[in-house]
Amino acid sequence: MTNQIIARYDIADYAQFRAEFDADAEDRGNASLSVLQIWREGTGRAWVLYQVADGKRALDYLQGAAQVFNGRAGVQNAEYHAVQTA
Repeated sequence: MTNQIIARYDIADYAQFRAEFDADAEDRGNASLSVLQIWREGTGRAWVLYQVADGKRALDYLQGAAQVFNGRAGVQNAEYHAVQTA
C-alpha cells in the first residue's frame, strides 16, 4: 500500500514549472494525488511530496499521462519513490 510519493523533478526554469504544476492540479487530483509539500533545490530541481489515495492509479499517471505535463513544465528528468509511513 502506497501512502505517499516523493517526486524529484529536474527542471529548466522554476517559474515555468510552478505555473504548469499549479495548472495541472485537477489532473493530479483525478489520479488520486494531493500535494503535501513542495521544495526547491537550487535553480534546477524541485521535490514534491504527494499524499496518495490509489497507489497504482497515481504511479500510472506519473509514469504515463504526466509526460504531457513534464513537456509543458520544462521537466528534463523525473524520478518517483513510493513510500509508506513507518
